[in-house]
Amino acid sequence: MGDLTEEPAVDPVRAAARTRPDAAALIAADTTLTWSDLDRHVDLAAARLSEGTQAGDRVAIILGNTPEFVAAYFGTLRAGRVAVPLNPGYTPDEVTYALADCGAARVVADDAVLGRLRLGQGVAVPSHSLLAAESPAGAAAAPAATDLAVLLYTSGTSGRPKGAMLTHRALAANHDQLQQIDPPVVGPGDVVLLAIPFFHAYGLNTGLGAVAHHGACGVLVDRFDPALTLGLIKEHQVTTVVGVPSMYAAWSASPATFFASVRTSVCGAAPLEPEVAARFAAATGRTILIGYGLTETAPVLTTTAVSDREKVGSIGRPLPGVSLLLRASDGTVLWHDGTAAPELADDVEIDLAEADGTDPGEIVVRGANLFSGYWPDGRGGPGVDGWWGTGDIAYADAEGDLVLVDRIGELILVNGFNVYPAEIERVLDAHPGVAESAVLAVPHELTGQAPYAYVVPALDPAPTPAELQVFCAAQLARFKLPAGIELVAELPHTAIGKVRKGELR
Repeated sequence: MGDLTEEPAVDPVRAAARTRPDAAALIAADTTLTWSDLDRHVDLAAARLSEGTQAGDRVAIILGNTPEFVAAYFGTLRAGRVAVPLNPGYTPDEVTYALADCGAARVVADDAVLGRLRLGQGVAVPSHSLLAAESPAGAAAAPAATDLAVLLYTSGTSGRPKGAMLTHRALAANHDQLQQIDPPVVGPGDVVLLAIPFFHAYGLNTGLGAVAHHGACGVLVDRFDPALTLGLIKEHQVTTVVGVPSMYAAWSASPATFFASVRTSVCGAAPLEPEVAARFAAATGRTILIGYGLTETAPVLTTTAVSDREKVGSIGRPLPGVSLLLRASDGTVLWHDGTAAPELADDVEIDLAEADGTDPGEIVVRGANLFSGYWPDGRGGPGVDGWWGTGDIAYADAEGDLVLVDRIGELILVNGFNVYPAEIERVLDAHPGVAESAVLAVPHELTGQAPYAYVVPALDPAPTPAELQVFCAAQLARFKLPAGIELVAELPHTAIGKVRKGELR
């Protein structure tokens, strides 16, 4: 830890404080912190979290998008400890599991959350006491770039979540990759709306991390509210919005004047429906940049910012510095792209995109932004050659842009034929009486597996399952039709809007 022969980790807050000390770093309600202010807060937090802990110890942070979270997070990294951001909305059982799994030495949270947990002596750090250290003199030596920086727990499709291990180098690499895009997505003069939860890789590194990396200004939003965020965008002349599909759907009904200052709108974490993109563009006059990535990749892998910024329905192309393959189940490489050509064995067959694009294949990636495997032993990480299979399926269209299809784990095999739940969901969601749908596999005595759909109605009276079956039959092959359709009041979602299919199972 902190060996002089190793490359030191980047400290973006310290760098921003040196180059832009008096520039606004964070805006939270009536409070504005400059980079010099934030740097002092991070020093105090680092000292506080160093007390009684060792380099590499895990510090769980259970806070919303607040200045206290920012100080705790960057303070943990500066102290050479490992940050473990956790969802404040977790149940006590979920929090207890994560704390035990990572062996948290400290837990930073508000009094209400700490009061629900059974923690050992000295483990709890009330957020209001975070800056109580008298002096930052006790902070640990700077960590190395290769040291573990963050454990981010993935929701997973079933079972308990896993902690993805991201080093300081991986976090910084994703910013370096994004910075090579021209024109840039974020720069020092930008004011960025930070409404994505910081316990998610997208909000943590693409949002907060990018603000620190560039010395920009972040406007903190703890809970998303369409009217509130529109007011903040207008009041603070926000230039960059980092959002998810549900946010853009809510904003699409707003007058264009609210987005007059916005230069860049970015969407990630879940697929953006073309209809939502069209409504948003019509309402605001702004197009949305689409990005794709995973917690394990810190998180961005591809974006339409490096392909066609006007294109809808695509996830774009790989970032500079990211190599990407589409690989068939038999190992055949269907497509490859990236700044460096993949080092393929001589006997590997390559079926490059023809005029009509490629067949779907698993997205396999390599780059400095990849994680080091899952906590604690690095299992499931990149291979010795640096390549890692994402478990996501995509194809390259005729223009060479990637289109996301589904997760390998969600694939349904009906009599040996591949059925992608997302295809059925797109059809169901197009019905005027459907607000949302989710499709998953169920056992079937004749076909092995069959699709089964959960549907949230949008009308009263709701469409009947039989009516929806007829609607699907007009657009889907017979083997793709749901074996059953169940009407439900709502679907379980993650904090960023993804459906928790594991709970449906």
